[in-house]
Amino acid sequence: MHLGILLMAVAVAAFIRLSWFRSSGTWADRWQRTLGAFLLPPILLLTTSMTVLGMGHHGTMLRHSVGWVGCHVALGFLGFTGVLLAYLFGQQWRSLQPIRSLPSSSVSGRTGRVLETPDLFAAQVGIWKSELVVSRGLLEALSAEQLEAVLSHEEAHRYYCDTCFFFWLNWIRRLTFWLPKTESLWQELLLLRELRADQWAAQRVDALTLAEALLLVVRSTSAQHHHCAAFYDTTSATRLEERIDFLLTQPEITQSQYQLWIWLLPIALPILTIPLHG
Repeated sequence: MHLGILLMAVAVAAFIRLSWFRSSGTWADRWQRTLGAFLLPPILLLTTSMTVLGMGHHGTMLRHSVGWVGCHVALGFLGFTGVLLAYLFGQQWRSLQPIRSLPSSSVSGRTGRVLETPDLFAAQVGIWKSELVVSRGLLEALSAEQLEAVLSHEEAHRYYCDTCFFFWLNWIRRLTFWLPKTESLWQELLLLRELRADQWAAQRVDALTLAEALLLVVRSTSAQHHHCAAFYDTTSATRLEERIDFLLTQPEITQSQYQLWIWLLPIALPILTIPLHG
């Protein structure tokens, strides 16, 4: 029975993912839909695993024996979850050490660190307390107005705590790599993050200048580290065009008002099976 419950949770999680499709609604609608499809399946799997493990492998459920297989599967999944989280923390710590070894500098009136490289690079780096990191090539290639636009974009990432939030989302991404549309949802979340930062910066600098800076920087080598919120993340040809259009039209971004019962539903369903265990 416990194994059947786990398989049912996997089926529901896959159905939620398969039901998601990329649409052209407002930013808030796309964010809520995408984040829900990304988070609800792993929440369901985690709560189901914890519920099965909590019930144990003794007794019966609906007059059927529960056995030890389901409990061992749940324990293995939760164990993998913890090991993966520890690995990602260690990976981020190692990746940040070369950055943290750089001296702090003044970057256009802001405190940051400068990479001595000709590549064009600007990012918020870190997990909880992110830091501004720019390259020497960026400082030399952009005009003062373009540099101010890029730095304003990076301030938006710091304001929204994007590096911390997306560290945990990346953990979810790695945990559910085997579920349908995981990578598509991840790329959509990255794009929506950049649209939000672009819009935040466009309220403080000229949007056209920000678009020009984006076009100049986008050809640079892309950073692959997930502790970064880089200026040119997700800028494939189609995504770059969407970011430019978004900057030129400047639609208003409003935060989604999440319905709590939607978020609590996948947590409550596995817990409701506990009284059936005897």
